[in-house]
Amino acid sequence: MKCVTPSTINGTVQAPASKSMTVRAVAAGLLADGVSQIRYFSPCDDALAAVGIAKTLGAVVQDDGRSLVVHGTGRSRLKPARAALDCRESGLCMRLFAPIAALSERGVVLKASGSLKARPMAMLEDLQRLGVSCQTAEGLAPVRVQGPLRGGRIVTEASLTSQFLSGLLMALPLAEEDSDISVRSLRSSPYVRMTLGLLKDFGIRFSHDEGLERIFIPGRQSYRPHAHAVEGDWSGAAFLLVAGALAGRVCVQGLDADSLQADRAVLQALEQAGASVSVDIHGVTVERKELKPFRFDASSCPDLFAPLAALASACHGTSVISGAERLVHKESDRSKALISEFGKLGVDITVVGTNMAIAGGDVQGGTVDSHQDHRIAMACATAGLIASDKVCIAGWQAVSKSYPDFFTHLEAVKE
Repeated sequence: MKCVTPSTINGTVQAPASKSMTVRAVAAGLLADGVSQIRYFSPCDDALAAVGIAKTLGAVVQDDGRSLVVHGTGRSRLKPARAALDCRESGLCMRLFAPIAALSERGVVLKASGSLKARPMAMLEDLQRLGVSCQTAEGLAPVRVQGPLRGGRIVTEASLTSQFLSGLLMALPLAEEDSDISVRSLRSSPYVRMTLGLLKDFGIRFSHDEGLERIFIPGRQSYRPHAHAVEGDWSGAAFLLVAGALAGRVCVQGLDADSLQADRAVLQALEQAGASVSVDIHGVTVERKELKPFRFDASSCPDLFAPLAALASACHGTSVISGAERLVHKESDRSKALISEFGKLGVDITVVGTNMAIAGGDVQGGTVDSHQDHRIAMACATAGLIASDKVCIAGWQAVSKSYPDFFTHLEAVKE
């Protein structure tokens, strides 16, 4: 059990490295024919899962104390070991590495742990349209793929997640044929643009229309080894920035104000709620002011629901966040988890249709459960800064999935 006591904060902290970009960079390093460096990488559980998968697929990965050094395989030396690819609880790893593993003619099983066993994987069966044998367990993990991935034309549905699309974008440049991807109902375009930006850094060519509805990828390409610096993670930093708005002042360093990360939009929500927000060479600084209810569309950045629920808990009145339909298939059913755990803290949350309404103003102390969801744990801890009594979190260790140092950083900025 980890407890957070009501506190004022005032300090500076370094943003955690982006989990999403670390996983993508490890995959690109695997596919490069040579040695790549990944600097400022995230040591979170999802990133460690990606490293383990890369090793199983034939890469040599070393931590030299400053960066990950990845001796990639290219396509010609991509030889999966007989062991399964252990995705742990990372949906990104399973959806990203399934197309990559399918570049090989050897059959590969991708296995899951914990909540990932219940998250939808039926979209991976679309690999069959590209010459791959792919079986799921009635739409769930484990997933078995056997290539080779040929390339060609494919239509993919991206309303639930864009992670499979990112996996296609990473694998198809190494296919024998050119590929033409038609994308339907893309809800998380910033994450796809992140993937495309990384591909460009590793020398991959592609073209697309403005809305990312059609993406063309020439086949028979090669990844160029690259020294990649992982940027700070707006998803994790969002909790620290909200903490500044709730309980004092915080400066988060290492965030790119021009980042393609969707969760950079947390700054808009903070400003709408009345917090003081400034961005300069020293970092992103958020300071407490009189807060007011806000309305925010999180459809393209659903990971912001949890920190924004903490923000809304301090706003006297009802705040509304739209896009709640995207919360079902996370590490928990995140809508239900937020309703349950914030309810224990005296904060009433309701969901009607796609809108989540949070009646804030008074946060009570209490004991909550993370539902083994890293963002639920961090949201409750953040709200605990302004609670009437301490907030104790069962399952707080879930933060290791994306931000292992969260509680250390939160303590570091307390006065």
